[in-house]
Amino acid sequence: MKDSRKISYDRLIHMQNAIIKIEDFVNNTDRYEFLSNSLVSSAILHQFNILGEAVIYIEKDLLEKYYYPWYKIRAFRNFIAHEYFNIKLDAVWEIILNDLPELKNMVELVLKNEF
Repeated sequence: MKDSRKISYDRLIHMQNAIIKIEDFVNNTDRYEFLSNSLVSSAILHQFNILGEAVIYIEKDLLEKYYYPWYKIRAFRNFIAHEYFNIKLDAVWEIILNDLPELKNMVELVLKNEF
C-alpha cells in the first residue's frame, strides 16, 4: 500500500525545489533577458510543469487546510503542456514576480505545519 503521507511530503519537497530553481534561473535576470533567452524560459517552464504535476499527488485533505488556489498550479501545467503555442512569456514573467512568492510561502507553511 502506498504511504500517501510520504508521497505528499515528497511532492511538496519537489515543489519547493522547483520554486528554488525558478528563483535561481531569474536571479540577476530582467524581463528583457527572460523574454529573449529561450534557455532560461524553457528551464522555467519545465519547473512549472514539475509544480503542476507534483501538486496532484498531494493529499487533497492536506491542501484543503490551506486557503490557496491549488488548482491553478495544475491548470497552468496543463496550459504549458497542451497550449504551449499560446504561452505568453510576459505573462509567465508576471507569474514569477507576483504569484510565485505566495506559492513559495504556502509550500513552506504546509511543510512546517504538517511535517
